[in-house]
Amino acid sequence: MEKTKNKQFAVGLDIGTTKIVAMVGQKNKFNKVEIIGIGRSKSLGVHRGVVNNITQTIQSIQEAVNEAELKSSTEIKNVVVGIAGQHIRSIQHSDYITRKNPEEVINEIDVEKLINQVYKLVMLPGEEIIHVLPQEFKVDGQSEIKEPIGMYGGRLEANFHVVVGQVSSIKNIGRCIKSADLKMEKITLEPIASSDAVLSEEEKEAGVALVDIGGGTTDLAIFKDGIIRHTSVIPFGGNVVTDDIKEGCSIIQKQAELLKVKFGSAWPGENKETEIVSIPGLRGHEPKEISLKTLSKIINARIVEIIEQVFLEIKNYGHDEQKKKLIAGIVITGGGSQLKHLKQLVEYITGMDTRIGFPNEHLAGDSEDDQTSPVFSTAVGLLMTALKENYDTNELHSENDSKDIQESLTENLSNSENVKRNSIFERWTEKFKEFLDKA
Repeated sequence: MEKTKNKQFAVGLDIGTTKIVAMVGQKNKFNKVEIIGIGRSKSLGVHRGVVNNITQTIQSIQEAVNEAELKSSTEIKNVVVGIAGQHIRSIQHSDYITRKNPEEVINEIDVEKLINQVYKLVMLPGEEIIHVLPQEFKVDGQSEIKEPIGMYGGRLEANFHVVVGQVSSIKNIGRCIKSADLKMEKITLEPIASSDAVLSEEEKEAGVALVDIGGGTTDLAIFKDGIIRHTSVIPFGGNVVTDDIKEGCSIIQKQAELLKVKFGSAWPGENKETEIVSIPGLRGHEPKEISLKTLSKIINARIVEIIEQVFLEIKNYGHDEQKKKLIAGIVITGGGSQLKHLKQLVEYITGMDTRIGFPNEHLAGDSEDDQTSPVFSTAVGLLMTALKENYDTNELHSENDSKDIQESLTENLSNSENVKRNSIFERWTEKFKEFLDKA
């Protein structure tokens, strides 16, 4: 089938530990995301969210992209890529600037100056600031300001959520994208992408913890008052559970994964001692019988460890304080969220309301069932980001059809009220492209 080029299409690329997903989509007339092709391949060169084999990762990316191109009949060149992994960490930071003329209103340039000041923070060797997220602002001591632009004041302060990652790990992902003959339009944190796909604005306002259980890591993102407050990466995921089953039952990896998916449960009390499953033996060996109760005990031990780590992060954020209480509770998504009775176990351990997050709210009504699976939450979120980027770009060009683009930008900069706030990862994307050019 002949491939076509269409600027309305956009692509999200999820480079995970167990799978790589290329998702092609477009907006329909109801402004919903319509998925027109999904390519999926086994991720062979990624461990716990970090690329450890460039060649294998490139091959896996190309395989997923080729399948997506075939299914969607489009040619894929530009992608929005997610970033996660155990090298990601976050810190809280407060900073301020003193304005020369308090009689002039605060504008976009003042906010940018404050944000750029945070980017100059000295990190540990080999680390780079990926992202600076403003939270509350203060103007001349007046606190809890969400938007300071247009206000008068001499001292502008803010609390920031700063996301940090290893430069080498980030550059390796970029190198794989470039070597696969793709162009990275944008890079975004995967927990943020997943939150866009499965969380409502009401949940983010009330306070919610998103827990994305992937193959190599479990990502946590906490929202309150509509603002991201905390992110964390726990270096355990579904693959560790599979490894435990493999060791505990003395079977091979493929059989362990199949057991987990088909018969696994996070709640040991569900199975009786008499419930047995037979596993075919290797060549020349007898079949192996495994008790489902034993299986669920192995799974439960590791899942409890992951949930307790997540709950510790939530408590460290300050969930026990009434001021920071997360009213909307916990939303679990990702491939690991499909484990039977996981929701009940999370509620039992944390005492917080819990639901499974499906990325169906923003998808077209005729989407296939497998497309709305929590497995694709990150990919859907990345696709949504890609479509928004396309929309913003098209909107910018349509506004400037009758003007020279450079002249228009100059005019906008001279009028602070018309300056559009940069998207949260725009500055990092530009820095990242510079990295790739130098590499």
